[in-house]
Amino acid sequence: MSTQRPVSAVVDPADVELETALRPRRLSEFIGQARVREQLELVLEGARRRGAAPDHVLLSGPPGLGKTSLAMIIAAELGSAIRVTSGPALERAGDLAAILSNLVEGDVLFIDEIHRVARPAEEMLYLAMEDFRVDVVVGKGPGATSIPLEIAPFTLVAATTRSGALTSPLRDRFGFTAHMEFYEPPELELVLRRSAGILGVDLRPDGAAEIAARSRGTPRIANRLLRRVRDYAEVRADGAITLEVARAGLAVYDVDVLGLDRLDRAVLTALVRTFGGGPVGVSTVAVAVGEEPATVEEVCEPFLVRAGMLARTPRGRVATAAAWRHLRLEPPTDALADPTPTLFDQT
Repeated sequence: MSTQRPVSAVVDPADVELETALRPRRLSEFIGQARVREQLELVLEGARRRGAAPDHVLLSGPPGLGKTSLAMIIAAELGSAIRVTSGPALERAGDLAAILSNLVEGDVLFIDEIHRVARPAEEMLYLAMEDFRVDVVVGKGPGATSIPLEIAPFTLVAATTRSGALTSPLRDRFGFTAHMEFYEPPELELVLRRSAGILGVDLRPDGAAEIAARSRGTPRIANRLLRRVRDYAEVRADGAITLEVARAGLAVYDVDVLGLDRLDRAVLTALVRTFGGGPVGVSTVAVAVGEEPATVEEVCEPFLVRAGMLARTPRGRVATAAAWRHLRLEPPTDALADPTPTLFDQT
């Protein structure tokens, strides 16, 4: 099957360094998520005044909203070092024990995708989070011995895109839990202006508004589209990103007025033209568009559902009347009605 990924979902290794450069360094520089910023500021300031490590922090929400940036900011605000790992890398308890034993008092440990931590490592994490201690098992079988090992007080900052997949014992050990929300277009315009200043891009207000409207409520996607439109502006225009240049550049990269890309439209087209609007299983849709089922389910569906164009039902995926109209087709009389209006409906 094809492994091509849409511009809104692909992670180009060449862009990683740029994405790092665009990350805010302090809480005052972080745009959006006003409620989370206020709560986090109180947590950090309270810990500073007490001279103690702050409570463990769980950041949940869809990809690209700034969870990793906030983890880096927490360490910077505390003046602490940060150790970074991910759930899939912690397959054994020994993997986690090696990391924990090397922490210095006040360090921040960031675990991305914590819902994918293996169960043995997760059980070790319980004790480390509560008592700053781990039990290391030496030997095997009847002769195995458990040796308690004290670790330095630290703050765990964890990120997850699937908070529901966390076990209750793990979730309950976090003192502060924040859920990241999708951004509104005006907030994304602020993100784009800041990024344009760092990149030295001549971004006009109407160009910023156009890119923001097609960024799926996600700063990471907004910054990625900004870099692609910058390429278009420098090669095929005078370097300035105006409304016309933004529209032309985004058209080249197959990003339409709602932010749907090639794969999104392929999924909708298959649902509507091949399967009459559904219901149909995700595996069948994936075969029709030449992609893996996981790609369709994890990359395309969340946005299509949020945009009110696709519904998940017990019998399968169904295209709504909005999906038919977006493809410039007349919905059948029995098409699934549009859901509650969203911020995308005005487009």
